[in-house]
Amino acid sequence: MTTATDARHGTGGTGRAVGTTRRADPVVPALAQAVIWAGAAGVLALWWSDTESVVGAAGWLTGAGRITGLLAGYGCAVLVLLMARIPVLDHTIGTDRMARWHATGGRYTISLVLAHVLLIIWGYSLTSHSGAVDQTKTLVLDYPEMLKATAAFLLLTGTALVSARAARRRMRYETWHYLHFATYLAVFLAFGHQLANGAEFIADRPARTAWYALYLTVAALLLWYRFLVPVRRALRHRIRVAGLRHESPGVVSVHLTGERLDELGARPGQFFRWRFLAPGLWWTANPYSLSAPPLPGHLRITVKAAGGHSAALARLRPGTRVWAEGPYGAFTADRSRAPKTLLLAGGAGITPLRALFETLPGEVTLVYRARRAEDLALRGELDAIAAARGGVVHYVVGGPGGYSSPLTARALARLVPDLAAHEVYLCGPPGMAEAAKRALRVAGVRRRRIHHESFTF
Repeated sequence: MTTATDARHGTGGTGRAVGTTRRADPVVPALAQAVIWAGAAGVLALWWSDTESVVGAAGWLTGAGRITGLLAGYGCAVLVLLMARIPVLDHTIGTDRMARWHATGGRYTISLVLAHVLLIIWGYSLTSHSGAVDQTKTLVLDYPEMLKATAAFLLLTGTALVSARAARRRMRYETWHYLHFATYLAVFLAFGHQLANGAEFIADRPARTAWYALYLTVAALLLWYRFLVPVRRALRHRIRVAGLRHESPGVVSVHLTGERLDELGARPGQFFRWRFLAPGLWWTANPYSLSAPPLPGHLRITVKAAGGHSAALARLRPGTRVWAEGPYGAFTADRSRAPKTLLLAGGAGITPLRALFETLPGEVTLVYRARRAEDLALRGELDAIAAARGGVVHYVVGGPGGYSSPLTARALARLVPDLAAHEVYLCGPPGMAEAAKRALRVAGVRRRRIHHESFTF
């Protein structure tokens, strides 16, 4: 059985404006996609300009192998760039959206790599009138840079296998994360093969220069934003654990202090990747959202024990050093374009929404879904915020069906009058989030007004 309780504050449910809102710029995501596709078109033009004619089955197969190889090489550079954590892209496109682009692009790229290998072997076999096995041996052993390319192929296919959804579910985030670093080595090993064997680069100096520029630019951005910036910020801000507070069963808030934290530019709704320099925790950086608006000398995250890393945070000691990478994400007030906002939280998804609930301008309603009443973390704070700003909080509790969702279109419309006119921020477990998105669409909320950020890998 599902029950709902609510706390209403203010006159007529009208909240006062809290903070200011910068409008999100929709141009950047569209421009980024246009640049990516333009680059792919440029790669095809490179093949076209270097190919005088295609004759016979061997010519067609080899030509297709060259095209797929060029696109695969370009795809590898794009995939690394998407995960370089460049702030202007991360804060406008969104971390989770870029991760989806990366995952989709990864599937295309590995398909292109497989097609390239098979087509080149097949085309060369027809040209030399030899078998596929003999031709493979010749390519690997006799052509320059091919041993490195073979190692790169094995690393890429291995990474693709562990990135498959069925495999990811069976391994820890930390294991998957470090195995994914093999792609960097694979891209490095394959680069020499592209220039040594690619007909488009052997006799075309401008093409080689452009390819070098592409890869060196991506490598520089990756090195700067993924490695050097986190080290620089760790040394400058000297973040430490100030204390812990147990909020509900299995949920703990970690209070952090440091120097010049306002320079980080963190905003409500964003997250950091936190590396706690404590035994068993220092070797991994996990993403946790800010659960309160950032202050010049204080940050806070609230974490639910869902694995070894998150459970261990409850045992942190004050004074523990912390490296914080970020802030990341576009789940901020910039996305809002309506005077009314609905925040829809499930379980630990309350953390970024709690910070937004305090700071979003206009009329704000929060609907918080949990399995049990005792699982409603930060309830006292949420009621206090609602009282201070004249907002509305609905607590939806219970149900043996877990997150399979009593939040139907009809139920949401009853809780939130004029639902279709609201901007919606949604954060919760995947099952609950998908069911809620379907319910919102049925209730008449436009797709562009539903903002969802997922923190699953």
